[in-house]
Amino acid sequence: MGRQSRALRTRFAILEAAADVFGERGYEGATITEVYERASMTKGALYFHFRSKEELARAILEVAVTTEGIQPQELKFQEVVDILLVMAYRLPREPMLSAALRLSVDVPSRLLFGTRWPAWSELLAGLVTEARERGEALPYIDAQEVGRTLTSAWTGVRVVTEGLPHEYDLTEEVARLLRMLLPGLVVPAVLARLDVSAKRAESLCEQLPPRGPEDAEGDALELG
Repeated sequence: MGRQSRALRTRFAILEAAADVFGERGYEGATITEVYERASMTKGALYFHFRSKEELARAILEVAVTTEGIQPQELKFQEVVDILLVMAYRLPREPMLSAALRLSVDVPSRLLFGTRWPAWSELLAGLVTEARERGEALPYIDAQEVGRTLTSAWTGVRVVTEGLPHEYDLTEEVARLLRMLLPGLVVPAVLARLDVSAKRAESLCEQLPPRGPEDAEGDALELG
């Protein structure tokens, strides 16, 4: 167990360093040398865990789809809201999530590995389907279209606010987006019960334990 624990810590340190480098330079600008120097380890130690820069990028993308911190709710649309708000809160604070978005946005890396956006769209579409079956959603909506649109809109908010001249709180921006979109998706009685506030995201994330090496293997889960 001691050896396994050390291996996990080493792998986690490499991924954290790679996330910093990818986040700063993008995939093409990043080098293996900078990653192992940033991680304060040897080239051999890095190559023991990852055979290439491509493997590093793929490992970071694997942790990008996560429902960590999200608990099952009486309303399925509250789970949708919680996922989008919590990711907005976590992404600026967690380099691996930020790097995964950078890898998805940069064209060269996207052509090499694809993105995790289809997985996000499917996750959200599944929850919207359940919400519709429970009578929470307006009858005419298409769950797949909603999942794709929410993923696109969330990503757009992040990309655009990064390029604006002033600082914007991503959680507040996503909360504002949801307040605009949800009236076209949710029946009024359910809409009135949804908590679409940035403070909710902060509260949910405060309950999370500190992230460690075991979390680098991905933590997506099924919501019941």
